[in-house]
Amino acid sequence: ETEKLVIAATPNGRVRLGPTILRLAASVRSDFIALARPYLERLSEELHETVDLSTVGKDHLVFIDQVIGPQRLRTVSAVGETFPLYCTANGKAYLARLSEQAVEALIGRVYEARTPKTITKLDTLLGELKAARRAGIAFDREEHTAGICAAGVALQDPLGNSVAISVPVPTQRFENRRTLIAERLLATKRAMEMHMNSAAA
Repeated sequence: ETEKLVIAATPNGRVRLGPTILRLAASVRSDFIALARPYLERLSEELHETVDLSTVGKDHLVFIDQVIGPQRLRTVSAVGETFPLYCTANGKAYLARLSEQAVEALIGRVYEARTPKTITKLDTLLGELKAARRAGIAFDREEHTAGICAAGVALQDPLGNSVAISVPVPTQRFENRRTLIAERLLATKRAMEMHMNSAAA
């Protein structure tokens, strides 16, 4: 209490997290962004595409960093922008880490159609998540935004929070490059996990 890690929540002695621990949590978030940044930059250089870093906030994603690719035709999202889980590559990568029951409890059984290609039913989505689990990577094929496809992977930061890396690409470039994008994304995820594991050891 002296260090403001907890503060009184009720007169009968219950406590809640204090400002110090909330500041610590925010600094860990910014430390993770700093840790991830060189990996995102390298991936963007390798692919010449935009690379996004997002974190999961209950039933949606929040973009927390981005490296914008050099192509003239490219995709850009604002840091702080929120996206749904069911129709984004990074969201599906996160959902693939959950059990089928947990997916249903989190996002329900029926979803809004963002484009004509959006998956709107749980059963179809679960089929996609099975494939994502096997491959370690998830795809968005114009499901969130017409004209944009993406690949995404999910992992945990050093505090155990779920984060995701995605590469959004205009559809006309995506299919020819999908295998390369997937390979480089998975390699980036492995490199980051190895770095975090060695730092924790």
